[in-house]
Amino acid sequence: MGLLALVSLVLLLVQLLLVVRVVLDWSVMLAGPAMPGSARSKALDVIYKITEPMLAPVRKVLPPLRAGGISIDLAFIVVFLAISIIRSFL
Repeated sequence: MGLLALVSLVLLLVQLLLVVRVVLDWSVMLAGPAMPGSARSKALDVIYKITEPMLAPVRKVLPPLRAGGISIDLAFIVVFLAISIIRSFL
């Protein structure tokens, strides 16, 4: 496995973690907050610790877009698309 293939694999894993974050975020919106100590709560903590360092700097430059009663996290979209573009060049 070459270096570029390894980098592409790592970026794919990051994209998968971002998708998991979206699913967990939606679970909070639909089912309510996770009970402390539950598997969902632990999963949220782990995913946030991994993905937030990538999203926070982008979110400072590009804050969430308010659309009525919801907000759309543009940082997530930008990071996800940037990773997709980088992977397409590898």
